[in-house]
Amino acid sequence: MGKSCAFFGHRKIELSVALNEKVKSRVEELIKNGFDNFYFGGFGMFDELCQDVVFDLKKTYPNIKTVFCVLEEKNLRKTRLATNQKFDEYVCLSVSFDWWYTKIYYRNIEIINLSDYLIFYAKEDENSGAYKALKYAKLKRKEFINLYN
Repeated sequence: MGKSCAFFGHRKIELSVALNEKVKSRVEELIKNGFDNFYFGGFGMFDELCQDVVFDLKKTYPNIKTVFCVLEEKNLRKTRLATNQKFDEYVCLSVSFDWWYTKIYYRNIEIINLSDYLIFYAKEDENSGAYKALKYAKLKRKEFINLYN
């Protein structure tokens, strides 16, 4: 099993060619350094941008694996249909909290724990889920890059 990377960013972002190229360049560098598992949570514009980049790179690097992480077992089938079976794997991470935002936070923690490297697009904002994930990654001393600035 190779190394893994996950993506965390805001739901609404300013899309640009420059940001797309930054993500693509970093992901391609990771692939060349043995990263072959890419985890996605599927919430928001930054996640979608990263998914598009990785799916495009998969044409050149067919060995990489895309993994979609869902909150609940009951969502696996619905998620597969909604994403048109694009992902190589769908996993349900064990989260024991009932409130949806709390579930997302703890799901993000599980993804961070599984990942060797993280790519963020997170503004410093205490109410932001992306920023909370970034703070957790720092606490766990995970390697990351924040493309926000």
